[in-house]
Amino acid sequence: MHEEWDAAAQGPVEWAGLLEGYSRKRQNAGQSEAAVFRLERHDRPTLFIKTEPVTLHSELPGEATRLRWLTGNGVSCPQVLAELTDENRHWLLMTGLPGHDLSSMHELGPAHIVEIAATALRELHALDATRCPFDHSLDRRLDLASRRVADGLVDEDDFDEVNFGQSAADLFEELLRNRPSQEDSVVTHGDATFSNIIVDGRRFSGFIDCARLGVADRHQDLALLVREVHHVLGPEWVDVFLQLYGYGADGKRLQFYQLLDEFF
Repeated sequence: MHEEWDAAAQGPVEWAGLLEGYSRKRQNAGQSEAAVFRLERHDRPTLFIKTEPVTLHSELPGEATRLRWLTGNGVSCPQVLAELTDENRHWLLMTGLPGHDLSSMHELGPAHIVEIAATALRELHALDATRCPFDHSLDRRLDLASRRVADGLVDEDDFDEVNFGQSAADLFEELLRNRPSQEDSVVTHGDATFSNIIVDGRRFSGFIDCARLGVADRHQDLALLVREVHHVLGPEWVDVFLQLYGYGADGKRLQFYQLLDEFF
């Protein structure tokens, strides 16, 4: 496996000249088939390579399109420098964003962390959803979740404690039983967590990992950040976060979208 990642870190041969002299360091860990590498060279800006195998569930080509759309709509995110698909893998070369992800910025303190997260999310959700071409409506997400269950791609060992021990198929039936009757559609990030919000100093720097960006119920994003605020900062900060965001969230829809996240 290390040899495979060492090869992936070099990027496709077509980029050899472009990436000459850069050092590589893998950024993500875990069981995901996708990998992200940080590339540094003392006289050039920091770059990132993201790569994943070509499968029916690949997200990388869609992420490049979404990053370009976000940039065109004034939202700070990595800039796409190049993309390529060979017979085995998708590749994406991007600029970096200044700063560090919000999950590592403990020195900011809970009050400032929830303020940054709430403000960044509120501004993203204020984009005109009618002009966003990426459909992440509930019908589409449930269909994709169903296919992931059928293809054995749902990691049952990674379920939240409340769901641990259940099968993906049983959990999907529970999801269908609790489907909300309406959607409050906005432009959502799709994987809104502290680790995907970048902060430079004490200011929001941009969003990363935008492969699931699309029009969906705002609770898609709120659910993941509410869960993270609760676990990382404490339950007393959840109401503060929601007040700063400026929306009275529906508790049942928060639970539903937290459950939906188990399938991705």
